[in-house]
Amino acid sequence: MTAQVKPTARDVQRLQTRERILGAAIAEFKRSGMADAEVHSIAAAAGVAHGTFYFHFPTKEHVLLELEQREEARVAAQFERFLAGPHELAGALAEVVALVQGIERRFGSPLFRELVALHFSPSRPASENWTDHPVIVQLVREIELSRAQGSVHPEVDPFSNAVFFLLGVYGVLSAGESADTRDGMLEKLVASALRGLEIR
Repeated sequence: MTAQVKPTARDVQRLQTRERILGAAIAEFKRSGMADAEVHSIAAAAGVAHGTFYFHFPTKEHVLLELEQREEARVAAQFERFLAGPHELAGALAEVVALVQGIERRFGSPLFRELVALHFSPSRPASENWTDHPVIVQLVREIELSRAQGSVHPEVDPFSNAVFFLLGVYGVLSAGESADTRDGMLEKLVASALRGLEIR
């Protein structure tokens, strides 16, 4: 068993500084959008020198990338708790929709759209695999379980269906429609996904 290494006071201070910069950057992104956000404003709000920002985050996109990774981990943990209880596939799909909507509510539509744009950006690391995204892994597993139980067509490709469903959710929420229109579109998306998975 590997012994736990206790973080030094310097390590703790570095983490605290990083958290302050991240918080200040998110606030600035919400206010101005990532493209118009000024690094000197973020640094000033975090109470650090201009260069300290770049020590922790080489670019503003790296702030978004860290935020996205944290949000994905948080959503995956919430989804895992949901999946631990009794549920059907329809409920799991609806829960994914609710969790993604929760991200948008927390950060607002403009920052949410920036996160979605980054998620699908061609400049993301090429070495990424779908298994690096826990929500996709969980959704694929749910479709596989339903297929094994006979409620999903045996020829269904769980990975493709999980990805297409999530793309649809992100697309609807990024479209800029009214809340009522979006809610109706999301309900139809869940219904359509279920019809595509069902044994006819």
